[in-house]
Amino acid sequence: MKARRQAALLELIDREPFHNQELLRRRLRHRGFDATQATISRDIRDLGLVKRSGDGAYQRPGVVAADPETALAALERAAAEFLRSVDRVQQLVVIRTGVGQAQPLAIALDRAQLPEAVGTIAGDDTILVIARGSRGAAALVKRLKDYTRE
Repeated sequence: MKARRQAALLELIDREPFHNQELLRRRLRHRGFDATQATISRDIRDLGLVKRSGDGAYQRPGVVAADPETALAALERAAAEFLRSVDRVQQLVVIRTGVGQAQPLAIALDRAQLPEAVGTIAGDDTILVIARGSRGAAALVKRLKDYTRE
């Protein structure tokens, strides 16, 4: 039973993002596995699952989001959560975050492979994005600001 439950858990996290154990518990129950939160927590530990830095969803260790839609969704969530301000100077975009939040947002930016961005450099609370010209920088600023509006 444990092996089948864990196989179902892996199949679920491979198909869609799960950000908490309660959602996983409900989905497993729909598949016929009545597991407690403690059991799911042990399964997550046994399987070595980790949370993605961009959006906090569970994933297998070492897996990088290859799906562009998933990467953009992760960027949108990360920007909504971590972005404090964004400014542009010609083709450079400076992003401010809370302390310790620049790395997860920069990773989400890099994985999204936005056409406007060439690359990122992240510190503790600041990210420098080099854009493909001033129009690309303006488009990136607009995109990021749109992600933070509700």
